[in-house]
Amino acid sequence: MIFNSAAFAVFIPIVLATYWTVPKRFQNFVLLVASYVFYGWWDWRFLSLLVFSTLVDYNIGLAMHRSPDTRRRNLLWLSIAVNLGILGAFKYFDFFVDTASDALGSIGLDANPPLLRLVLPVGISFYTFQTISYSFDIYRRRIEPTPFLVDFATYVAFFPQLVAGPIERAQNLLPQITTPRGRLNESQFRSGVTLFFFGLFKKIAVADMLAPLVENGFGNDAETLTTTEVLVAVVGFSIQIYADFSGYTDMARGVSRLLNIELMRNFEQPYLSRNITEFWQRWHISLSTWLRDYLYIPLGGNRSGKVKTYRNLLITMLLGGLWHGAGTNFIVWGALHGGALALHRSLGGRAPTASIGLRHMPKVMGTFVYVTFAWVFFRAPDFSGAVSLIAQLFSFETNNPVSWDLVLVVLAGLTLLLTDVLQRFEVDRPLAKGEWPAIAGALAGLSILAVVITSSGPQTPFIYFQF
Repeated sequence: MIFNSAAFAVFIPIVLATYWTVPKRFQNFVLLVASYVFYGWWDWRFLSLLVFSTLVDYNIGLAMHRSPDTRRRNLLWLSIAVNLGILGAFKYFDFFVDTASDALGSIGLDANPPLLRLVLPVGISFYTFQTISYSFDIYRRRIEPTPFLVDFATYVAFFPQLVAGPIERAQNLLPQITTPRGRLNESQFRSGVTLFFFGLFKKIAVADMLAPLVENGFGNDAETLTTTEVLVAVVGFSIQIYADFSGYTDMARGVSRLLNIELMRNFEQPYLSRNITEFWQRWHISLSTWLRDYLYIPLGGNRSGKVKTYRNLLITMLLGGLWHGAGTNFIVWGALHGGALALHRSLGGRAPTASIGLRHMPKVMGTFVYVTFAWVFFRAPDFSGAVSLIAQLFSFETNNPVSWDLVLVVLAGLTLLLTDVLQRFEVDRPLAKGEWPAIAGALAGLSILAVVITSSGPQTPFIYFQF
């Protein structure tokens, strides 16, 4: 089930009505059932994986809490092994087997190993990272395990953020689940609805509008495209993925707010970043902080000298790239970001603290160009496809350097920038207070109309559903 669907338009009123009607002690049960229905709508068979992961980490958490330090470490490794084992079987097994087979073939050894050919369960990368962080935090004695299975299962399967994040820490989300929620007031309701409609607007009016232009570039042979068509696809995808992913996060946070549960911000206007370090402090914040706390710091962080700091940055981003997908292109994408982070650190650069101004625009544009270049490897079907697109981009083969498609990409970018500015200045606050009713009504009406229109045709899934 996806947020911009007719099914969800029926699902969410039923959930909200039931959730706010039952006694508080039954609210988590309602959320858990709703979450399993939401996830199972895609494929009921994969609910077993979600339930299995939940039961494993619930029991490991309880056992770890009452065990001596030596056994606690073994239990932590068991949690990591089970979760990464599931993730590896469904997401990485075939990739590594194919890679090994190709390597053997290059030296004259003919290998034909069996492949699993498994369908990747939606959201598996997100909820496995979430349960691993729960075990890590219990091991580090930052939190205590919840004794109630329904509470923990609700934390793992909480439907607004289950399939595409943000990757919530138990420290933030679990206390909100275990503590009885107060009644929803009118301001919270308006704020949640406004945030949802902001996200819906980004998804439908920006991301989905750009999807055909992006597919035209990345879905065809690069040699058949002009430089302008490649430029439209490359810049278009950079805008599309941000509108699509931040739109999902806004909708998830908005729905969650209607349940009186607050999710973390996952984006802070990342395309206004002045360097690559700042970009990763603003982009997919839940993942970047997860990688920092559970990978970069355990590797040694910046505590063991400059060379090892650069190594740790590179390893962290290489694995971050691999988290997104099993493919050489994702590894290259991670290497580009890891290398840029290491280079920026080596030059003494840090994320700026001063507010952004016009004088910072050259740095902002430079960062955007580099990030957009790296996105080519992220979006291309494979490494060779990415190289071909880049080569065609710099071939300057075009009969029409200015096209309407390029104008459309620019307008989409300006529209997304406007929504960023509105959210940066928290325009949802006056709307939540009942001010500007005309703007609120127009936003709601346009979003509902967009849902009605898109529900009658093929739906464009959220990009991060594939991860």
